[in-house]
Amino acid sequence: MAEIDRTSQVAVIGLGAIGLPIAINLAKAGVSTQVWNRSAAAAEKAASFGATRFQNLSEIDARIILTVLPDISQVYEVLDNGLESALQAGDIFVVMGTVSPIAIKELGARLAKIGVKCLDAPVSGGDVGAQQATLSIMVGGDLEVFEEVKPTFSKIGSTIRLLGPLGSGEMAKACNQIVVAVTLTAIAEAVTLGRRAGLDDKVLLDILAGGLANSQVLTVKRGKIESADFAPGGSSAFQLKDLRFALEAGLDTNTSLPVTEKVTELYNDLVDSGDGGLDHSAIIRQIERRSSL
Repeated sequence: MAEIDRTSQVAVIGLGAIGLPIAINLAKAGVSTQVWNRSAAAAEKAASFGATRFQNLSEIDARIILTVLPDISQVYEVLDNGLESALQAGDIFVVMGTVSPIAIKELGARLAKIGVKCLDAPVSGGDVGAQQATLSIMVGGDLEVFEEVKPTFSKIGSTIRLLGPLGSGEMAKACNQIVVAVTLTAIAEAVTLGRRAGLDDKVLLDILAGGLANSQVLTVKRGKIESADFAPGGSSAFQLKDLRFALEAGLDTNTSLPVTEKVTELYNDLVDSGDGGLDHSAIIRQIERRSSL
């Protein structure tokens, strides 16, 4: 077997709703893509598009490593289960999941001890944006490292920005998630009010979409709200996690976030009601429950 030129390799660790289309789009774009996933089905699908599947994290042999995992605990888990031993000085480790802005700095310090560079690069656009390679990618880290990874990002996203030093991407994502969650909750309240007043959902949503109330959130999530099919995209449990990171950032920066606090409470109740696995647009179910009291 020919020796792999690891400098040309990109590894994607975690093939969920976002990670799998990222890996597929990289492979389709001609990038030498390595993949690892806990379950086999997603890894096999990525391999069918030309990615190379590895069953052991210690076998990963790529200079750029993209982790697309739910939280920092899963990042540490894959590092401790073989990935860290596969890293070499000069490698670039990219955290694309939404994690605490504080936690990512701690991870960066750990990786720096072995000469590995770190970027945080959370995304927005959901599963649809990942599939269409139109993700918005919010990056934190050194400019030189960002420029090295930017060609890879360009294969999976359409809006790519360096926000500042490590942690800045996660801070931007926290801001993004405030807007997403608040907008979804506002749409949920408006639709529930309209229904209870006898308005037709489609007509009301047409009106909202045709005026100042329109948004990308409404465009992407309208179908789920109208059909009440809340198969995830982004789950309500992950939305709650992200909102908690935003509140943590608010405390750290002495920023008052009263609307975020209320919306976090609603998502917490939604998850406590057993709907954490549903799409975050399912917040309308919590508004409906409160409206029935």
